[in-house]
Amino acid sequence: MMKTTLMLLFFLIGFTMRIQADDRPNIIFILADDLGFGDLACYGHPYARTPNLDKLAREGTSFRKFYVTGVTCCPSRTGFMTSRHPASFAKYMSEFGFGDRVTVTELLKKSGYRTGHFGKWHIGQEMANGTYGIDEIGVIGTNKTDNGGRDMDLFEAATEFIEKNKDGPFYVNIWGHITHFPVGPVPSLVDEFKDVKFDRRDFAENAQERFDTAEKLGGNLAIGMRKYLGDVYSLDAQIGRLLKKVDDLGLRENTIIVFSSDQGPSMAGTIPGAEKNKNRRGYAVNMLGYAGGLRGGKHSQYEGGVRVPFIIRWPGHVSADVVNETSVISALDWLPTICHVASVEIDSKALGFEGENVADIWLGAERSREKPLFWGYNASGGNAAIRAGKWKYHAFSGPKAVVALYDLEADPEERKNLAKERPGVVKRLSTRIEKWRATLPKETVRRKKSRNL
Repeated sequence: MMKTTLMLLFFLIGFTMRIQADDRPNIIFILADDLGFGDLACYGHPYARTPNLDKLAREGTSFRKFYVTGVTCCPSRTGFMTSRHPASFAKYMSEFGFGDRVTVTELLKKSGYRTGHFGKWHIGQEMANGTYGIDEIGVIGTNKTDNGGRDMDLFEAATEFIEKNKDGPFYVNIWGHITHFPVGPVPSLVDEFKDVKFDRRDFAENAQERFDTAEKLGGNLAIGMRKYLGDVYSLDAQIGRLLKKVDDLGLRENTIIVFSSDQGPSMAGTIPGAEKNKNRRGYAVNMLGYAGGLRGGKHSQYEGGVRVPFIIRWPGHVSADVVNETSVISALDWLPTICHVASVEIDSKALGFEGENVADIWLGAERSREKPLFWGYNASGGNAAIRAGKWKYHAFSGPKAVVALYDLEADPEERKNLAKERPGVVKRLSTRIEKWRATLPKETVRRKKSRNL
């Protein structure tokens, strides 16, 4: 009798645990490539047509002060996956992987999640199922001939994964190629914007340099803009199909959907070979992404390079139709926050995570993460920057060792350098950067020179 009772008790405990596991949310993480802070209609683009992402924003919360950890593809993805700053890795991650660093997918896999990854990789040489605890990996390139857009194939693969694992819980990365170079959508997508009358005056002052560069390379701004808009439009359409599938499968209420970008928009002048190579130049002049008035873009530690869209929908948990203008959060926070909402217990200090659990901010708390944010390379030098409170401080490398200080509350476009007026703030923040650099490896080992496009 006692044996039977114990067996029944163990069964009930196991059954309860399974029910609790099944109740945990599914997680869909859509990451665009080089999409600017202002490239969506809901983030202020004067011409963009992004009805599905606009709807996602209305049904959830969009953040205006979300920051990534790098200014190129691999470093930014490293922050999301490991909650570790990319400069803390002694071996470059796209070539050597993450070593013994724990990833968000490994933690979720161990806790019972099915895990998937589709699209761009750029986080290590090994791309086989099982890497980083990912059950199914599809490193899928671009579709260049279909009016579904160049990310159509990877979205279809991700949708199949969701269908197979609809009983959940599941986690899936959908990492697209849009709007990375080269931007050249099929004519049908460009024709969606044939009525757009391009006017430089519709864009902020910090966008004008981007237009100047494209024109110097021989670009037609009206045509280039329509091509760029068509690329973004196709991404939005694929997201719309994905959202419909989630609804059709009855997963809407228990699925967290997040959309973001890995860094700010690229520009024609940063495309290697564009000046001499006619073919590359033909695509480079279409790189007209918009940082929404923020200074800089990809390859830059200015706000336009590191501040990107971040939209989250989780019905019944995340408030709908909310724009969070104040909370500073980071890609470093992705891992600990996801683990919290997925009921995965972690010891952040023991595992060396640098991110913070900001689940309360996702759910509506009006605060910012506690630690400052850093951007930079290894301890040997290079440009570095820090955001602490309202201050953004840049320490530029080179013989003149130029520094710049901006009050982001008063000057989000980083136009007025206050370094000479606020020497005390400069000293305090420069000291924090040097202390941070002292924790980093002296050099970063690479097998080959990376173009980091």
